[in-house]
Amino acid sequence: MPIQARLHRAHGALTSLSNGRHAWSADVDKTLGSDDLAPDPHDLLDSALAACTTLTLEMYIRRRKLAVTGLRVEISHTESKTEDGKVRYALQRNLHIEGDITPEDRAKLLEIANKCPVHRVLTGEISVATTLAD
Repeated sequence: MPIQARLHRAHGALTSLSNGRHAWSADVDKTLGSDDLAPDPHDLLDSALAACTTLTLEMYIRRRKLAVTGLRVEISHTESKTEDGKVRYALQRNLHIEGDITPEDRAKLLEIANKCPVHRVLTGEISVATTLAD
């Protein structure tokens, strides 16, 4: 099922999202005229990379039975415009891995992080087609 977003104008710009199985929300900052009741769309994009990285690494850690006792992934971003007006969105991902693992295992976890599906989408070619529904 596609992701559906529904705006609730009575609550500023609060938007409910659903994939048919789960529901979550998005909003914008108070400075943009809303009540800041949920993450903004950039937070949601960044969180998709953080979640995918964490889950991908966890599957690898379990499969290899690595002695990892803690895993935290932090994502931050900067946004700027190029001279021709295109948006440049730069993501910074920091992995915090706790446990008694070898430098080789750490290097492999970094390699695996770069193979998570959302990372591959974000570093691949993306296109967006938009239509007006009746």
